[in-house]
Amino acid sequence: MYTLKPSITKPATKDRWIIRDRQFIWGDRTYLMGVLNVTPDSFSDGGQFNTHDAALKKVTEMFPYIDILDIGGESTKPNAQPVSAQEECDRILPIIEAIRETYPNLPISVDTMKASVAKAAIAVGADMLNDVSAGRFDPDMLPLAGKLQVPIFLMHMQGEPRTMQLNPQYRDVVKDIKRFLADAISVAKSCGIPKHLIAIDPGIGFGKTLEHNLEILQNLRAFQEIGSPLLLGVSRKSFIGKLCDRYEPSDRLFGTIAACSACIAGGADILRVHDPKEIIDACQVSDAIFRYKK
Repeated sequence: MYTLKPSITKPATKDRWIIRDRQFIWGDRTYLMGVLNVTPDSFSDGGQFNTHDAALKKVTEMFPYIDILDIGGESTKPNAQPVSAQEECDRILPIIEAIRETYPNLPISVDTMKASVAKAAIAVGADMLNDVSAGRFDPDMLPLAGKLQVPIFLMHMQGEPRTMQLNPQYRDVVKDIKRFLADAISVAKSCGIPKHLIAIDPGIGFGKTLEHNLEILQNLRAFQEIGSPLLLGVSRKSFIGKLCDRYEPSDRLFGTIAACSACIAGGADILRVHDPKEIIDACQVSDAIFRYKK
């Protein structure tokens, strides 16, 4: 594989994440977070990987191409109904344990809004937290991350999954989300989470119209001013379906690749994707074009 050097060499400081045997050096390249939904009702692949064997098979397929595995046990699609903490744990904990045994050095993120689920997941082998509510839905989430000193992804969502797409409105979508994320970081820091362990996600598709999503993607550089690693989740999202007239999420691969390349051009550090094998080449080419300069 052709090896390139970043245009800006970042020093070896605490700003990098070291998780198990891997280093995440922000600005060095684009990192891929593979999605594993062990739910019966996720918007794209609900019911496909919610058994032990199916989940492990999916991880085996993704493993050569991903830097982080993101496991979720509760759907956050529009109109999704919440599940109990016990049901969420029953779905994800056995899978995390099995993956940790098979892949001891694979960084694992748990996609949850519940502190009790996050705590249990970390106890059986997860390494970081991905909270689409940015700690708003459970007052114990941010203090837990502060106590455990684990990385956390804070995402913007207007409303909640059941209501977020009813009538999303903003005064200025980029400024409003940027302000929300900066405030979320301040709250997280007050709970003992070091800023270098906080990553941000503007929440594509979470309480946004097609026009909102496009405006965010056209102005990603604004979020770099916050100074935190930037995660983008555009994979198979409905805005791609609307632009390409693709009703089925599984038919949105080529649109996803285009959106991922645009994210890299805008400075994304991590992409959350369903199809890492197909997307990794786009990352390498986009990195060469947009990230590395002589």
